[in-house]
Amino acid sequence: MTKQRKKADERKRSPSTRRTTRPGRPVFKRVCVLTGGGDAPGLNAVLRAFVKTCEPLGIEVWGSEDGFEGLIQPGRLVQLSRASVRGILPKGGSILGCSNRANPFAYPVVDKRGHETAVDVSDDVIGRVKKHQFDALVLVGGDGTMRHAAAFTQRGLAVIGVPKTIDNDLVGTDYSFGYDTALGTATWAIDALHSTAEAHDRIMIVEVMGRYAGWIALGSGVAGGADVILMPEIPYDLERVVAKLRARSEHGSTFSIVVVGEGALPKGGARSTVARARKGQLERLGGAGEFLAEQLKKRIPHDIRVTVLGHLQRGGSPTAFDRLLGTRLGVRAARCCEHGDTGVMVALHGQDIVTVPLAETMRSPKRVDPNGELAEAARNIGIELGG
Repeated sequence: MTKQRKKADERKRSPSTRRTTRPGRPVFKRVCVLTGGGDAPGLNAVLRAFVKTCEPLGIEVWGSEDGFEGLIQPGRLVQLSRASVRGILPKGGSILGCSNRANPFAYPVVDKRGHETAVDVSDDVIGRVKKHQFDALVLVGGDGTMRHAAAFTQRGLAVIGVPKTIDNDLVGTDYSFGYDTALGTATWAIDALHSTAEAHDRIMIVEVMGRYAGWIALGSGVAGGADVILMPEIPYDLERVVAKLRARSEHGSTFSIVVVGEGALPKGGARSTVARARKGQLERLGGAGEFLAEQLKKRIPHDIRVTVLGHLQRGGSPTAFDRLLGTRLGVRAARCCEHGDTGVMVALHGQDIVTVPLAETMRSPKRVDPNGELAEAARNIGIELGG
């Protein structure tokens, strides 16, 4: 780590959240870790590294099953050891399980009439942390989990965050583990669809994940040789897309590949959703590919098919990059427990693993710059971005 990076790292740490310890004696002796939100390749790498680093330090590690569920419902806490994490490095998912419904500040509860309501059970979580004498919580997750981490920090709990999201939209870290694997999966799918698109003279629309950020769409589209890439950051002009596809046909190309981020939307239009947002739950995106296909069918006499990759992008064995990143983040989180550094998220800055204040992760999500280098590179090689 460079001297400049070390100084920057120290400036980012709040003195009120840093404790000192004598050599060989960790500040925190008993901690709880959970994997919140959706699953992502690399979660097990984090857990493995965290446990293997904590155990020799004399730090007892417990895990909360299915995200915060283990800290809300009784009987859902398990002790983790080297034996618990043996052999999990190449596995996808999480040995603790994940949940994007177990929101402690808006927990879904069904009343006697069968109606579901959202209830704040954060006091129960705090009570369970104190009951089990956990010195700190290590929360592995995306923007939602980091918001919970910041909120619990404000309420007096010692919290350490670890960034996880395939969308790569979390502020405070250059990359989140899970993104590289999802990007590779999406690129593989585009490669596979090239051959069938060419064989049948089709326009193939590939809908990828990413929510309101276009990192997966732009990255996989460029890497997979797409002809059109549509992403949330650039509301698209349908006529530009039509013009691109017609031009390819006129120049002898009998097929085209169109990559669409699930959060993409037309100029003056709305995003495609399958469920509205409600208390404690974000809206569910879906249908952007089908919507585009219906619009194109009205304008282009071409066979058009849609492939929605969906949760394929979340699954599978993590890439070497995600295993390495997850391992490094897990080790740093354990060291934070050793030294009592809380109210922080471990992060990748350049080549270094550092800590940043949890408050910094509350800024606007990290989005693709429509005029940035990668977007310009796509345009320079002839890819239509819709705007």
